[in-house]
Amino acid sequence: MFRFEHIEFLWLLWAIPGFVLIFFINQQWKKKALRRFVESQLASNIIPYRTKVKPIIKLVLFILIYSSLVLAVANPQIGSKMQEVKRKGVDVMVALDLSNSMLAEDIKPNRLESSKRAISKFIDELKNDRLGIVVFGGQAYTQLPITTDFAAAKLFLSTISTSMIPTQGTAIGAAIEQCMTAFDFENGTSKVIVIITDGENHEDDAAKIAANANEKGVAVHTIGMGSPAGAPIPVYRGSQKIGFRKDNNENSIVTKLNEAMLREIASSSDGIYVRATSSSAGLDYIMDEINKMEKAEFGSKVYTDYEDRFQYFLGFAMFLMLIEFFISDRKNKWLNSEKLFGTTS
Repeated sequence: MFRFEHIEFLWLLWAIPGFVLIFFINQQWKKKALRRFVESQLASNIIPYRTKVKPIIKLVLFILIYSSLVLAVANPQIGSKMQEVKRKGVDVMVALDLSNSMLAEDIKPNRLESSKRAISKFIDELKNDRLGIVVFGGQAYTQLPITTDFAAAKLFLSTISTSMIPTQGTAIGAAIEQCMTAFDFENGTSKVIVIITDGENHEDDAAKIAANANEKGVAVHTIGMGSPAGAPIPVYRGSQKIGFRKDNNENSIVTKLNEAMLREIASSSDGIYVRATSSSAGLDYIMDEINKMEKAEFGSKVYTDYEDRFQYFLGFAMFLMLIEFFISDRKNKWLNSEKLFGTTS
């Protein structure tokens, strides 16, 4: 089992693009400053030891050193001892809608990102429970099998995006069925499914499937992401928004929250429906319902001892620092075949 003891420090890696940008801005500034004093044709003669390659090499080394130090501070660990621990809790499957309509921005920053943040906080509230994650669009897929490893759950959650789903649509019924396959009905724990979606179901009879799940003792709660008034679906090229999705008549497609559908699904399975807002996704109400449920004992094998591996990354960073120390920003004058102020014919 691999983990980072201080995973929050990995956010520091986002500074690397900034370092690269600053480097190239600085290089352009130096180039412009040099042009004020000498023509580019004469620069190689007046400054014969100037090099363009070594600063890039030093930048690469700096990024590798920085990355290694960040990983060292985060302290990667490997589980070295596993034992079975008895717990009392509930099995929770979260099904997250990844259809394009979840990119609508009627909940800031958008429906999907708001959902992911809420799930992350929800995971923090889980104690002795177990969690699994299903993602769905036109089809449903298990993103994370049911587990007590909440650090892994957060890691999987961070990778979720609408591009993961090859078939667009909103098959809520398929998501419920996929969640049901993840449960172990022999262990006797209480079981809950939490559907997070805008409710625009186009594929199946989700309410009937939820009722079938309830016959097996599984409650299905629903959380509505969005507003009844709706919002257009943005289109991105990379990280830049370039417009909104349009229909065949070139009109912007407006996606609306289908509360009636989500209420029907919840009521058919002894669950509750909660409408999310920009300040709250409603998972705290779901947690209250989970805490009321009967807790059953189950055994789970967990790593109880971990060995630190930060020293490898720290050693690698120090090795690269030593290399960087001996790399000059200039050409080696002993290997440089050009003569100072020499001319070419």
